[in-house]
Amino acid sequence: MLKRTFLTLCAAGAFAMANAQTQYTIAADKVKAHIQPTMYGIFFEDINLAADGGVYAELVKNRSFEFNMPLMGWKEQKKDGGDGRTEVINRAVERPENAHFIKSYITGDAGFYGFSNEGFRGGMGVKEGEEYSFSVIAKQEGDTNVKLNIELHGDNGDIIGKAELTPTDKEWNRYSVKFKSTATTPKAQLYVWMSGKGVIDLDMISLFPEHTWKNRPGGLRADLVQRLADLKPGFLRFPGGCIVEGRELNNRYQWKKTIGPVDKRENIINRWNTEFKHRPAPDYYQTFGLGFMEYFMTAEDIGASPLPILNCGMACEFNTGELVPLDKLDPYVQDALDLIEFANGDASTKWGKLRTDLGHPAPFNLKMIGVGNEQWGPQYIDRWKIFTKAIKTKYPDVKIVSALGPSPEGKEFDLLNKTFRSLGADILDEHYYAPAKWFRDNARRYDNYDRKGPKIFAGEYAAQSVSTVNPDNKNNWECALSEAAFMTGLERNADVVNMASYAPLFAHVEGWQWTPNLIWFDNLKSYATPNYYVQQLFSINKGTDVVPLTLNNEAVAGQNDSYATASLDKNTNELVIKFVNTSTSAQNVSFKITGSKGYQKQATVTTLKADSKDAENSLTAPTAVSPVESTIDISGNTLKLAVEPYSFKIVRLKNK
Repeated sequence: MLKRTFLTLCAAGAFAMANAQTQYTIAADKVKAHIQPTMYGIFFEDINLAADGGVYAELVKNRSFEFNMPLMGWKEQKKDGGDGRTEVINRAVERPENAHFIKSYITGDAGFYGFSNEGFRGGMGVKEGEEYSFSVIAKQEGDTNVKLNIELHGDNGDIIGKAELTPTDKEWNRYSVKFKSTATTPKAQLYVWMSGKGVIDLDMISLFPEHTWKNRPGGLRADLVQRLADLKPGFLRFPGGCIVEGRELNNRYQWKKTIGPVDKRENIINRWNTEFKHRPAPDYYQTFGLGFMEYFMTAEDIGASPLPILNCGMACEFNTGELVPLDKLDPYVQDALDLIEFANGDASTKWGKLRTDLGHPAPFNLKMIGVGNEQWGPQYIDRWKIFTKAIKTKYPDVKIVSALGPSPEGKEFDLLNKTFRSLGADILDEHYYAPAKWFRDNARRYDNYDRKGPKIFAGEYAAQSVSTVNPDNKNNWECALSEAAFMTGLERNADVVNMASYAPLFAHVEGWQWTPNLIWFDNLKSYATPNYYVQQLFSINKGTDVVPLTLNNEAVAGQNDSYATASLDKNTNELVIKFVNTSTSAQNVSFKITGSKGYQKQATVTTLKADSKDAENSLTAPTAVSPVESTIDISGNTLKLAVEPYSFKIVRLKNK
């Protein structure tokens, strides 16, 4: 009897604890900080086949024969007794930016001679009923015209699309033809057959879907850009990342070489091609079909403020660390000044006129620019001073983003942080790739930062499930939930933190070098990770002004394994509550709201959760961890909420 009574009491106590209610307080009339429109944004870098083979919709690999092996991606083909030969011609003196083309000699009286192109990661993603545009720059050399037969072959070798084209000029000209695919496959190949005796020169052999983002010819992959638009980002940072620096300076990103006609954009090898021994990609190049004009236009399309990052005369310090001498830095500085003029100048300026001539007379309203990516050391400070003086002298209103190195602490970070604060820097760019626990433990990181000092840009961050640069890292729910916990601290300190972006952004499932990443894709499909949904929910629910959400007069940053923040959305007249439960137990919580005249009887609740901290999304289960919406009743100025284990909830309460 005593034993049964004891067990009954224990069970009752456990039930009471499980159902005990923790009360939080929200002072809805005490605005702590204004949340900038740029608070949550996008970091883009061409890593993991993000550009070529990814968001840039070109299906042909090595279309201009500019890879180190000029015929990489191409394979000679013959059929029906056709014959011929091909020479790779180097015209670097006349066309240094596009040095190579091929000259094909068709020697057979019958049949076909030509090439197939393997596309990216072993194939081209094509869809049934989709129209494709084939184009080539060509000139006939002989007295007769060589005819081109274009075919798409499915993964089983069947012809699933075809067209004919006959170039006629003896000078270079562009020719194009459209045709539809009769099947869907992620691994199609393009065949370019030539027939009729003669000699023909070919360059810029290209294949694009007609349906691109906003249906722009030669444009971007629509489904992937839609993923970005759905984030409702406040800014778009481009083009990286270590891409900006280059492994050595001649491999750096040079924005002026990425605008204008695509056949005049100089290809270079991608600096990520063999960076990691676990995922070498020797066929990874940058064609710059996605260049600075496209970046600016995409930012404009998705409502994001553009944030270009420029090389400051330093190659990647993890690689060669090459430096431009200080007295030779002028061309690099001029690139920055010219870029601002390109973005904002009118048609009376040299670079503003070029933007206008490229079809965009309106300015891009550039407000900020990054000097260097992830540099550190006194050599960076020396170059930063030169850039800053020149930019501020000519464009005093443009904010400069300054790097604080690759880590959120340590002597390199401390040197830059102290120096740039003393020099009155505008925005400091902090990066953190760390274990999930680090993000939970650092939810208070900015609570005691100087409110009058530089603003913070959390420019690159992602929780690592194993360790940084480990190929076994996963985009699992524990990492995403830990990032959500950390982001409550970013938002709570919006008077200090003005910008934040997860990194990297994109990864091809068969062509990645780095993991984790925000969005994964193959040649046809994509899926959003749990981390993506965390970013999206913060972005579309950021509100306009932070108000205090406390437990026992303290910010909620780890008590009961919980993290929380609240904001007003003055645009919609709502109170927005974000609550993260990282524990293994459910919690019953209530929010006592002061300083409000009351709310409508029902609030909307968005829940992101998983039963396991190891849960992931995939191409076959893209929404395993994804937001679910519901409603909840509220009584007066008190809201009671049941919060599941391992969950992130957003509640929006409409003012009466």
